[in-house]
Amino acid sequence: MAQLTPGTWKLDTDHSEIGMTVRHAGISKVRATFGEADGTLTVGEDGTAAVETSVRAASFDSKNADRDAHVRAADFLDVETYPELSFRATDVKPAGEEFEVSGELTIRGETRQVTFEVEFGGQAVDPFGATRAGFSASAAISRKDFGLTWNASLEAGGVLVGDKVAIDLEVAFVLEQGE
Repeated sequence: MAQLTPGTWKLDTDHSEIGMTVRHAGISKVRATFGEADGTLTVGEDGTAAVETSVRAASFDSKNADRDAHVRAADFLDVETYPELSFRATDVKPAGEEFEVSGELTIRGETRQVTFEVEFGGQAVDPFGATRAGFSASAAISRKDFGLTWNASLEAGGVLVGDKVAIDLEVAFVLEQGE
C-alpha cells in the first residue's frame, strides 16, 4: 500500500462492481452483483492500510426478478433481518506483485475469516482533479459457513445451488478532498 497516497479513500460505487458467482444445477454458473455499498480505505503514512465495507443485501441483482426475490428472502440473505453484508480487514500483506487482504466477512450475522487476493490497478488523478485508485480482488467462500443452507435436490442427482461462492470485486476508491 506504500504506492498509495496516505489518507482516507471512499468507495466509488459508480465505478465499482461487487459481484459473485455460484454454480447452478451442477451445470452452469449464475452471476450477480450488489448495486449499493459503502467503503473506506484508510492508508497510513507508514503504508499500513485499513479497509471497511458494507453492502446492502437488498441490492442483490442477478437479472432475474424471481431469483432475486428468493435470494433476498429468508432462505438465503434474509434482508429484512440482516440488511447488510460487511467486511473489515484485519491484515494486509504483500504477496508477490499483488497482496492479500484478510478480514472478517459477515453475512446473515455469521462472521468468518476470508482472504482476498488483490491486484492494485494503480493511482491517477482524473480530469476533474479527483485522485483515484483501482483494485481487482477475489475470494471463494462456502455459503454454508454463513448459514446459507437452502437447496433442492436434482432428479439426476446433485443439488440446485452449489456451495462454493466466488466473490469478485472491481473497485475504485477516491481520495477525500483535503487529504
